Amino acid sequence: LTKSNFNMNTLQLGNKNVGDGHPAFIVAEIGINHQGDVNIARDLIQKAKECGADAVKFQKRSLTRILTKAGLDMAYDNRNSFGKTYGEHKKALELSEADYRELNIFCQKLDIIFCASGWDEESIDFLDELGIPFFKMASADLTNFPLLIHTAKKNKPMILSTGMADMKMVQAAYSQVNPINNQIAILQCTSTYPSAFSEVHLNVLQTYMKEFPDTVIGYSGHEQGIAIPPAAVALGAKIIERHFTLDRTMKGGDHAASLEPQGFAKMVRDIRHIEEAMGSTEKKIQESEAPVFRKLAKSIVSAVDINSGDSITADMLTTKGPGTGISPMRLNDLIGKISKIDIPADQVIMEEDIQW
Repeated sequence: LTKSNFNMNTLQLGNKNVGDGHPAFIVAEIGINHQGDVNIARDLIQKAKECGADAVKFQKRSLTRILTKAGLDMAYDNRNSFGKTYGEHKKALELSEADYRELNIFCQKLDIIFCASGWDEESIDFLDELGIPFFKMASADLTNFPLLIHTAKKNKPMILSTGMADMKMVQAAYSQVNPINNQIAILQCTSTYPSAFSEVHLNVLQTYMKEFPDTVIGYSGHEQGIAIPPAAVALGAKIIERHFTLDRTMKGGDHAASLEPQGFAKMVRDIRHIEEAMGSTEKKIQESEAPVFRKLAKSIVSAVDINSGDSITADMLTTKGPGTGISPMRLNDLIGKISKIDIPADQVIMEEDIQW
């Protein structure tokens, strides 16, 4: 199904409808946090499912396609390095195509959506052949128009992250994809690991909603803690992506900006609570409030003894609880009316006590 089957700012991502009127779509970004080990990848998928994620996301690269020989041979010797050169490091963190096929089947059995960002045309072709339901484009490739166009022609939904970009760059990327494929989501993102809260700029979500009204808008976060994604959902984000790890102290560059299972589960819980709490735009008294109103609200009460036939004056009245009688909002309506019965002092005045 394509975007035209639903509202214009709704997408179908796998078996989930995403956009207005639907729950936020939550992606556990495993990325390279599997350390190049398919067993760790499987554990991460299992934990993500248990935490309530809708999808898990990996990163697929063909190293010789994304880096020059000089880039591959560049020295890369630091505490997060998995090799002496950058090429050796990246190669150590790649899963094989056989691993991807195995993990895709594993996700199907768990009923969690498997996806990956393809960083080059060959990777996109492989992921398409694998049958992933949508493409996630990394912030690093927002300006890679050849890759965006190649991916758009697959005619599957595309999620564009917008880290390291200004508004003109986002508009330019959108203008490349949209004429070919209008199944687009755009995520606000800041590409630092971890991101400073002052650089998150959740208000950009509202800018995107105005600029791209026919597009699903979401948030991809690299900040610490779990407060920001629920706030993004409250502002209207319909896709949430957060890096996911088994242990934030593991070797590797992305773990520190990731959430462990306990934190991820709490984030999902808070998002679902906020979605439920957003509720209706109509302000009305809730059924559960009725007994509280009777207990805590005020009624018009006799300040003195009022005899049957008396014309009621303001000095005969006061306001007290419970809220079971005539509302103080109607005090002026009551003045000048005739009492039908004797009303002792300090008694709640009822509708039926008055000749209206």
